[in-house]
Amino acid sequence: MATTFLELTNDILRELNEVPLDSSSFETARGIQVHVKNSINRAYFDIINQEPQWPFLSVATSGDVDPMYGNVSVSTTAGQRWYNLKTDSTNIKDDYGSVDWDNFYITTVGVTGETAPYVGANLRFTTTEDWKDNVRVSENLDDAEDQSYGEPSRVIRSPDSRKFGLSPIPDKEYKVWFFAYNQPTKLVNHGDTLVFPDMYSTVLTARARYYVWQFKDSPQAAAYAQEDYKKGLRSMRSNLIEPTPSYVKDDRVRLV
Repeated sequence: MATTFLELTNDILRELNEVPLDSSSFETARGIQVHVKNSINRAYFDIINQEPQWPFLSVATSGDVDPMYGNVSVSTTAGQRWYNLKTDSTNIKDDYGSVDWDNFYITTVGVTGETAPYVGANLRFTTTEDWKDNVRVSENLDDAEDQSYGEPSRVIRSPDSRKFGLSPIPDKEYKVWFFAYNQPTKLVNHGDTLVFPDMYSTVLTARARYYVWQFKDSPQAAAYAQEDYKKGLRSMRSNLIEPTPSYVKDDRVRLV
């Protein structure tokens, strides 16, 4: 069962020997109770900001065809360069929290009417500066004149980071796959739960205690809580996002 906002709040209130809350009094909390609630949300966002690509923020399961494709796909249109990263978003506050720009993939697998042999290729990330200096003029003139588009080989990030562009401009429909991660939602109601596994809830409460003990003007207790937070955060990072171990293999034939 996921840890609720109410449970997290009461864990800290009891440690402070303060009156705990229940579902009916949660919204009308006062004084130190409100500060504890605010500290939990502050700690929550601190953890998220440490790694915007935590796996528990993943938009969806990786790939409906191949897990290495990505967890989001956008279909291209012939002659169109720019596409919204989040197709249904109208405001930057509703956009994805983070996108893996080094892992864009283009394919015709899953495109209506396409058959084998399919197109499948990694898209190389190109900065807008490199694209502007080397290919923008020729591609924009081609778009206005001959319109002899092609199979994209590069992905570009728009200056406002809300769109991706393709170079060359697509000559037909493709599917562009990438990995995207959601923004976290602030905890508000007593039944709201964390987006990460319960086993890491102590990392959040350690950070929240740090802010509470600062408020209580207890620097030593705050320092202990901060140390607990750092240890827990290292464990979270090691368990959830650190790369798999690398090893050296010697495949030379051993002669005895």
